Amino acid sequence: MGTKTVDETGAETGTEAKTDEEKADVTKKADAADSTDTDEVAEHDDAEDEVTAEATEAGSSGVGQGAGAVVSAALGLVSLTGGWIGTVAAARETLIGQLETASNAGVSTQIKEVYGDAWQTSALWAGVFALAALIVGVVVLARPAFGTPGKPQAVWIKSVAWGGVALGVIGLLLAVLKYTDALLGLPSAG
Repeated sequence: MGTKTVDETGAETGTEAKTDEEKADVTKKADAADSTDTDEVAEHDDAEDEVTAEATEAGSSGVGQGAGAVVSAALGLVSLTGGWIGTVAAARETLIGQLETASNAGVSTQIKEVYGDAWQTSALWAGVFALAALIVGVVVLARPAFGTPGKPQAVWIKSVAWGGVALGVIGLLLAVLKYTDALLGLPSAG
C-alpha cells in the first residue's frame, strides 16, 4: 500500500499513480462538461436576443402610437382652453385695431376693429389646434390597419386617441361657432 499526501493545491501525490486511461477519462469528462455549459449559454443568449427583438418591435410601435394619442388629446385640450399662440395673436389684432381706428370713429367700428378681429383670430387659432388634434387622433386610430397584422393596439392608446378626436371635434365646432359670431357674438353698438 502506498501513502497519499495532498499538497496545497489539492492534488494528490503519492506512490500510487493514476494510469493514463484514468487521466484520459477525467479529461474527457471535463471537456464534455465545458462544451455542454457553452451550448447552454449560447442557447440562452439566443433566446434572450429573440425576446429583446420582439420587445423592441412591440415597444417601438406602441410608443409612437401612445405618444401620438397623448399629443392628440393635448392639442384638443389646447383648442378648448386657448393656447399661447392664440392669445398673442389676439392681443396683436387688438393692438392693430387700436392703431388703425381713428379716435373719431363710431362705436360700432371701434368694437369691430379692436375686439371683433381679435375674437376671430382667437377662434381661428383654436380651430387650427382642434383640427390638428382631430387629424393626429384619426391617424393614431387608423395606424394598426396599415401596420403589422396580428399586433393589436393597446386599449389605453385607443382610449386616449378617441379622447383626442372627441376634444378635436368639440374644439372645431366651438371655433367655427365663435368665428361666425353664432356663439358669444360681439355686442351691438346701438
